[in-house]
Amino acid sequence: MTTTEPRAAHSVAPEREADVESALEILLDSALDPIVDMVLTSRDGGYEALSHDGRVRFRRTDTGTYEVIETEGADPLADQSTDKFTPLAEERAHKHPHRRDNAYPFAFEQVAQLFDHPAAPDLCVIHSAAHNWEDQGGHLGEHGSLDVVQARAPFVIAGKGVRADGLVPRAGRLVDVAPTVAELLGCAPVADDTYVNGQDGEVRADALDLSAGRPGHFVGFLFDGTNPNVLYAMAQAGEAPNVARLIAMGTAYEHGAMAGLPTVTLANHTSILTGRLPGHHGILNNAWYDRRAGRQIITNSQATWPKAMETVTAGVESIHDAVHRTWPDAFTASVNEPADIGADYSTFDFFRRGEVPPIPKSPVGIPHTTERFVRPSKDYTWSTIVDHMGVEQAAGIWSGHYRDVDYPHPKFMWCNFTLTDSAFHEGGPYSEIAAAAVRDCDARLGEVLAAVERAGVLDDTAFVLVADHGMEENDPAVRGDWDVHLRQAGIQFRDEGYSFLYFGEQ
Repeated sequence: MTTTEPRAAHSVAPEREADVESALEILLDSALDPIVDMVLTSRDGGYEALSHDGRVRFRRTDTGTYEVIETEGADPLADQSTDKFTPLAEERAHKHPHRRDNAYPFAFEQVAQLFDHPAAPDLCVIHSAAHNWEDQGGHLGEHGSLDVVQARAPFVIAGKGVRADGLVPRAGRLVDVAPTVAELLGCAPVADDTYVNGQDGEVRADALDLSAGRPGHFVGFLFDGTNPNVLYAMAQAGEAPNVARLIAMGTAYEHGAMAGLPTVTLANHTSILTGRLPGHHGILNNAWYDRRAGRQIITNSQATWPKAMETVTAGVESIHDAVHRTWPDAFTASVNEPADIGADYSTFDFFRRGEVPPIPKSPVGIPHTTERFVRPSKDYTWSTIVDHMGVEQAAGIWSGHYRDVDYPHPKFMWCNFTLTDSAFHEGGPYSEIAAAAVRDCDARLGEVLAAVERAGVLDDTAFVLVADHGMEENDPAVRGDWDVHLRQAGIQFRDEGYSFLYFGEQ
């Protein structure tokens, strides 16, 4: 069941203006500049991005474009380039850049879409590239920001119907994945160039070549939290041979695919599968506050993943829905993916039915496992087990039989791998634990490719490999929590997802 949430711009209410102004005075003080990159808001019919040394105010026009109303000081969104800090050597030479040196791709659209949802916050705080969330475990790898490294995900598309151009100096958006997959498969459009209802993305025709026909099958892979510069460099060095195989048989966007704001997990899993930005599909963040219902909503946790899609906006469709609209009898599968709207088979449907698949008690004996990190890291252990179970499901379905059930070959399958996110967080994107996670996931991806090949349809299948966001190395010395300063000033608020501020609420 979905909620009904029409697109309606959220704006700061008059009774909250005083609190907002008091909070902005604190957040934009130079003392917090090391941890607060900028603050976003919607008020008085426009959108604002404010930093301690400048601001920009803009609005959406009737044609869907954006125009600047005014600027003061240094415009925090001045650089919206997509190619900054690529390739890997360039990124590593500019670790945790300051706002004045950073880039914020598609920034106007990113800000506006967030405030299109009625449950949007009064203020959205964008943490700096250097900020280390000590209270959240002090991870060396971080995401969630609007900046280019945290927004940039890998984007590789390959197989039948795809141009074999290899690595190309271009960028896309994660919302482009759904319409591109639908066009590649030949799904019936909802309207001109629209394949999933209300899509924000567009078909990446620059990567397609349908002269030899469309694929009969499609398999998508998601390496959660993977830095694309790292992934591409490892593929080129021979450390991720299956990723390299996909790049060689298709097109990889060197500048990546940009995640929607906030650049967090389930918001962008849902964007990939639906073609909508977070403010338009309704999974706003890992956690947010629904003012109208008076309750906190948490979607990105082991406890809530099975039912996370219940808060999706009414009318949202997925690639699974687009496939079924065109081929009602087609079979689709969602493996280890919480954004499973419309899927015939879903890992999380087992949990919803109370039929939890048997979970190994330890990773001992699991193939494609880096023992060096499994033993000391709880997160690496758990993600290894989860991803192994995903491979068992995907390979079993392609073999035609899994857990005493027979399955046809999927028209569309989506496979989510979680290990990379755990490892990139723990050690940062340039660490050995991150590299080990890529190698392990690459090998598991290879197992699924081998299963498709054994099914005899490899030459009739297309593939995509993406992530839900990027991952940026922070500075462990740059710590702090803006909430402390706001509470010391006596301001009443909620901070959900550690970036969404709602005033007048406890």
